[in-house]
Amino acid sequence: MSAVPARRAGASGVPSALAAAVLFFVLLAGLVVLDELPVTLLAAYGLVSAVAFLMYGADKSAARQGRWRTSESTLHTIALVGGWPGALVARRVFRHKTTKQPFRTIFWSTVLANCVALAWLVSEAPLSLP
Repeated sequence: MSAVPARRAGASGVPSALAAAVLFFVLLAGLVVLDELPVTLLAAYGLVSAVAFLMYGADKSAARQGRWRTSESTLHTIALVGGWPGALVARRVFRHKTTKQPFRTIFWSTVLANCVALAWLVSEAPLSLP
């Protein structure tokens, strides 16, 4: 009889994180098609998400090598300004910052704050961006 190895914390969840990010971008694309959101905002979310993904990867690499790290406040700021989809995927892909509290609570607070701000922007703010 062989023992089944335990899964490392944070190792699972890549498919669901990726699905959540894709779903969010599909929603944004739908809002662009409906002319409720400028395409530049969709592009900005994509760019900031890519930057967030790279920042999490670099921070994980620095952690492994004992080098200078990206501050948690910087990681939270990039998530807050729209990089949360990339950060969400990166947390799972790199198994980084998936179990540490209060990081997770603050991260999900930035996701909520960003989504609330986006909802307000779509419903209330006049959008004149191209």
